[in-house]
Amino acid sequence: MSIFNREEQYLKLLAGGECTVKELSEKLFISEPTVRRDIIILKNKDLIDSKRGVVKLKPKYADQRIPLFVRDLEYNEAKKEIAIKAIKYIKDGDAIMLDASTTAYHILPHLASFKNILVITNGAKTALNAAAMGIKTICTGGEMTLESFSFVGSDAEKMLRQYNADIAFFSCRGFSDDGMVTDNSILENSMRRIMIKKSKKKFLLCDKSKFGHKHLNTLCYEDELDEIISN
Repeated sequence: MSIFNREEQYLKLLAGGECTVKELSEKLFISEPTVRRDIIILKNKDLIDSKRGVVKLKPKYADQRIPLFVRDLEYNEAKKEIAIKAIKYIKDGDAIMLDASTTAYHILPHLASFKNILVITNGAKTALNAAAMGIKTICTGGEMTLESFSFVGSDAEKMLRQYNADIAFFSCRGFSDDGMVTDNSILENSMRRIMIKKSKKKFLLCDKSKFGHKHLNTLCYEDELDEIISN
C-alpha cells in the first residue's frame, strides 16, 4: 500500500490525538522505518508535526477549521450515542438550529420520525441531506469554507438572525474544566453564538474526548447552556 492510500489512515488515527511512531506502526501493520518515511512526506505536505517520535496533526493557522473528511472520521460511535440522547429533547413541530458539525449531523437520521420539523443550518452537507429526507430546511448561504463545507461570514450571520428556533444543537472542539466552551474557528463560533441567542433551548453536543481541553476562541460558558449531551 502506498503513502497515498495510507494518508487518510494516518489522519484518522491522529484526529483522535497524538501517536508515537511505534503506535502508528502497530495500528497500521507496517514497519517503523516505513512510518518514519511517511512522516517526512506528510510533514512536507504540511499535514503533521513530529518531535522525538511523537506525531500529531498540524494546525495550519490559529483560526483553524478541521477538514470535514477528518472530522467525519472522529469518534463516530460517540456521535451516534450523543444523537440518540439528543432526540429526547425534540418534539413534533420544533424549529431546530443545527451547526455544521459532524456531531449535529448525526441527529439527522432520527428527525424523519418527527412531524412538521424545520431545520435551520449553516452546514451544506446537513442542509442537503435534511432536504433529501423530506425535512423542511432553511440554509443560511453565505461564504462556504472549503475545509468544512459550512457557511460563515456576514451574509450567513444576517440570514441566521432572521429566524427564531425552539432548540439549537451545536458542538465544539474543547470544554475546559472551568466550564468554558471553545473552538479553533472564530467564524463558525460566530454562527453558533447567533444560534444560542435565537433559540429557546441550547444543547452542547460534546464527546468526552473534548473534556479538559481549551482552544483559541471562546464560544460560551456552561451556565449559558440548558444541557451538555455527551457519551
